Amino acid sequence: MTGMLGHPVAENPIDRMFDAVYAHYGLPWQFWKNDIATVADLALAVRALAPLGYRGVGITVPYKEAVMPLLDAVDDDVRAIGAANYLTIENGRLIGHNNDGKGVVKAIAKVAPLAGQRVVMLGAGGAGRAMAVELAWAGAAHLTLVTRRQEQGEEVAATVSRASGVPAIWQPWQGEVALPAGTTLLMNATHLGCAPALEPVPVAWSTVNPTCVVVDVITNPRITPFLAAARERGCPVVDGVEMLVQLAMQIFERWTGVHPEERVFQRAVAEALGEGA
Repeated sequence: MTGMLGHPVAENPIDRMFDAVYAHYGLPWQFWKNDIATVADLALAVRALAPLGYRGVGITVPYKEAVMPLLDAVDDDVRAIGAANYLTIENGRLIGHNNDGKGVVKAIAKVAPLAGQRVVMLGAGGAGRAMAVELAWAGAAHLTLVTRRQEQGEEVAATVSRASGVPAIWQPWQGEVALPAGTTLLMNATHLGCAPALEPVPVAWSTVNPTCVVVDVITNPRITPFLAAARERGCPVVDGVEMLVQLAMQIFERWTGVHPEERVFQRAVAEALGEGA
């Protein structure tokens, strides 16, 4: 068994995607999506994974940092980033990994090179901090982290600079976000825009250059109000489904030992979202 722990998880298509890929490769595996209401419940759920026979689980919002004290070991990426987005269970030991950023780097690289990008990231939670560090490792020249909580934003900015040497600063999120001059990549790393609420992300689009690459981590819907507004502005976009495919392929191979074909994952997630083959 494999699965996901998080809150909320209802709209995430990851279970349908993984189950379809398991079936394609003839694996008698299943993926169970679990909505965990509190950190106390998270501790109970994590302790139960090995006795229940799980081989691995994904960790999503809001538990990517909270899960760390519950683990037996973590890899180098988790130590550098300070968050885990999936676990492997090996001989009863819970081991934390983080490939959130690796998925986003691969997805963005399909649209534009990362070297030299001046990045503005909205939000800096567990996924955001991983993505910020990986973007810096991939060659971004500067990062601005826009958050409502100063302590969080400054801490993640310091983590980025410490891990990569790339300059990173915090900008307070107050009303509509105006981008600093010279921004070349804008990323929404919040849950704003997720189905079913579909909230708009408050960005002053007049400050966004039409050449700016716009990225969203939301997986459902594929084209969020944020990305729709970016397209209207003429910006190239990268959707969260592409990120999900890239990171899910890596997790699948880690759990199963099977090297998957990307087309299999792309077809599975399109069907999970009702987009057809």
